[in-house]
Amino acid sequence: MARWVFKSPPLQPPAAFTTDAEARLVDALREHGRLSLSLVAVEDEVVVGHIAFSPITITRPDASVLAGIGLGPMAVTRSRQGCGIGTRLVTTGLERPTAADHSLCVVLGHPGFYPRFGFKRASQLGIRWERKVPDEHFFVLELTRGAPRDVSGVVRYSPEFATV
Repeated sequence: MARWVFKSPPLQPPAAFTTDAEARLVDALREHGRLSLSLVAVEDEVVVGHIAFSPITITRPDASVLAGIGLGPMAVTRSRQGCGIGTRLVTTGLERPTAADHSLCVVLGHPGFYPRFGFKRASQLGIRWERKVPDEHFFVLELTRGAPRDVSGVVRYSPEFATV
């Protein structure tokens, strides 16, 4: 049985994407002090998974701004996908104080994966990303009870996301 160790910061993200854009994004976030949380899953001293969290803002229609946290990128080595590593990365990351200190978390991701953690389509709350993305791939999760109910607005990630 595999023993996963979650630690921060990552040594080198796993090869789960077709390009190195996500790894470069994590490096840029770290370099500019915008990587709020970074965890890796290590199996037999090999990195098999990685998750990152960084600050986001939601600009409401009345121009007020709500701070939150964005999940991503998250990656699991292709040969280890479907083994629960991604699930453990998400649950462990969301339990950490860095994420839990925020009222909301957003993620751009797979519609078959993120709803199992309680993520809902962001559009249901009137939230959208400043970039055009398919509605079924952009989610929001209330991290604290009593999170502001009127959160509609536009999500802005850190500028480094413009490079991906």
